[in-house]
Amino acid sequence: MIDLQDLLTLVRAYNPNADFDKIAAAYHYGRRAHEGQKRHSGEDYFTHPVAVAAILSEQRLDDATLITALLHDTLEDTGSTYSDIREKFGPEVAELVNGVTNLTNLQLSSHETKQAENFRKLFIAMSKDIRVILVKLGDRLHNMRTIRHMRPDKQVKKARETMEIYAPLAGRMGMQWMREELEDLSFRVLNPEARSSIMRRFVALQRESGDVIRKISTDIEKELAAKDIAATVYGRAKKPYSIWRKMEQKEESFSRLSDIYGFRVITGTEDDCYAVLGAVHQRWRAVPGRFKDYISQPKSNGYRSIHTTVSGRDGKRVEIQIRTRQMHEVAESGVAAHWAYRDGIKVQNPFAVDPAEWLASVADRIDEAGDHEEFLEHVKLEMYSDQVFCFTPKGEVVKLPKGATPLDYAYAIHTRIGDSCVSAKVDGVRVPLWTRLRNGQSVEIITAEGQRPQATWLDIVTTGRAKAAIRRSLREEDRARFIKLGHELARQAFEHVGKRATDKALQTAATMLGAGDRSTLLERLGSAELTTGAVLHALYPDLTGQEGEVIDADRAVLGLDPNQHYRRGECCQPVPGERIVGITYRGQGVVVHTIDCDSLAEFESTPSRWVDLHWQPGKHAAVHAVTVNVTIGNDPGVLGRICTLIGEQRANISDLKFVDTKPDFYRLLVTVEVRDVEHLHRVMTAVQADSDVAELARYKDTSRAPV
Repeated sequence: MIDLQDLLTLVRAYNPNADFDKIAAAYHYGRRAHEGQKRHSGEDYFTHPVAVAAILSEQRLDDATLITALLHDTLEDTGSTYSDIREKFGPEVAELVNGVTNLTNLQLSSHETKQAENFRKLFIAMSKDIRVILVKLGDRLHNMRTIRHMRPDKQVKKARETMEIYAPLAGRMGMQWMREELEDLSFRVLNPEARSSIMRRFVALQRESGDVIRKISTDIEKELAAKDIAATVYGRAKKPYSIWRKMEQKEESFSRLSDIYGFRVITGTEDDCYAVLGAVHQRWRAVPGRFKDYISQPKSNGYRSIHTTVSGRDGKRVEIQIRTRQMHEVAESGVAAHWAYRDGIKVQNPFAVDPAEWLASVADRIDEAGDHEEFLEHVKLEMYSDQVFCFTPKGEVVKLPKGATPLDYAYAIHTRIGDSCVSAKVDGVRVPLWTRLRNGQSVEIITAEGQRPQATWLDIVTTGRAKAAIRRSLREEDRARFIKLGHELARQAFEHVGKRATDKALQTAATMLGAGDRSTLLERLGSAELTTGAVLHALYPDLTGQEGEVIDADRAVLGLDPNQHYRRGECCQPVPGERIVGITYRGQGVVVHTIDCDSLAEFESTPSRWVDLHWQPGKHAAVHAVTVNVTIGNDPGVLGRICTLIGEQRANISDLKFVDTKPDFYRLLVTVEVRDVEHLHRVMTAVQADSDVAELARYKDTSRAPV
């Protein structure tokens, strides 16, 4: 364990004016509080808080952050209280320790909806004081460094959470060294064979070509010396996970990857950065498309550097990053540089981003997100993506994530611009809205009155801001249409059981189903969030599903063993009257398919899994859901008429989804509940006869076949 004097020596090296007595008091307090507690490794538990404090001292952080690191587990794991911490170490430290404790209790890798809410809480905690996250990242880094002492299943859970959340969060905050180490430690757990393979190839490569890093570093130093440019050159091999990710993205083998080495050139001034760039490009050939100037266009977390890739010694691609010493400090520490000290004085780094400004954009997204899933979608996109920088016609810079389109650009300027966008020009040339933007392009958005967001735009945009705005607009625009459609669905469903869909009946159903009011109930029916079957069952449980002496679904199939259960294949949706066959699945019983289902081809070599089945003869209940693909004219009243035709055939519509909406035609999937194949044919014939129905076919989806 790091003892007190070692920790104080680390702090004294960059901040001789630190409050050493207070740090020592926190050390002794934490050690007493955790006395008797052990880690999975068998070490005293207090070795962990001290290690976290040491990690943060390497970032030259302030006293309050280091004291928080020493105490960060006291509220959760000991008898200490918030009042104790506040009394002994002040309100600032108490709030930070409480913030870290609250974050520890968030289950960030749980179910999506809960995860989304916890992400929201995480960012709200960050907005209060970002040092809470710095301590949490230090805590996670030390836990990952010592993860081998945990149970294998716990290791996998922690590693996956680290890879999905904490590593990209560190990267988004500009702490690239921490992101890389967290990724590599997680990679060691999640895919040890792949990591070992890459390490073995590195060793073989070094045997073949010698110390490549030293050779290339010397080449760069000689070239700069010849130009009389003062700079320091650092070289390193990229981390195993970084190489693995590049292999996956490019679908290339290790032997074909050329830029597995990275070099940094640290200069004294910004002018020297561009002088170094000129010297490097004069000596070696630049690789097209691999140049980025983050000095003239810095990232939102303050990162500044010039990136270029050249064909160096023996034709090997070499990535070179060029920046000043101050830029390098921000590149290493990110937003943490805001609290950094040197020689006892808080560093006034002109490139360090004020965390409040950085968090402001995140706070905007929290307010804009319509629901938890939209917020989570945006946060993950923002954390995982690089950025591109585009220009407005007036020369202003707009920052967007990699892969953004002109529509993303339009919404980044203003929601009103995005909503009314009809086309775009990139570098003066008209382009489709789905075009992927590149660094340095000038974008002009063309708008028109009356234009509204289209559902297909959701597949075009990449930013959470744009997606949230489009969904919000679509919800508002579709509400009236969904209410109208829901009313038609309700009318024909009620008539199916001999009832009328009165306002009172609908309001009663809305109250029973927790839908609020009648309009909301109809909207949910029209948008397929709620089925008419659920509404009818709430009001008339004795009437629904009854149609005289009928065979219920449980007794519909003959040929099963007494202990076997079955379910209909979603790929082909068989109904009584069709020739069927069963396929056995371990733990899933028997899945029934039509005899001509395409999914059966993969079972030809396993005849032991086939079961000969037949439908029970007699009258079946109209509960067999079948999906049909319908293309209809986009004219008033057409959809309502189609629903009426289906209802007239005594078939209930249980789901309805719009697949494609065009100015002239709609394509939708309609799921109807029928008795048998004859009933289905009558429904399809009635719909097909309508003059506004362009195409009608039974929908089969082999991708939904069980595995």
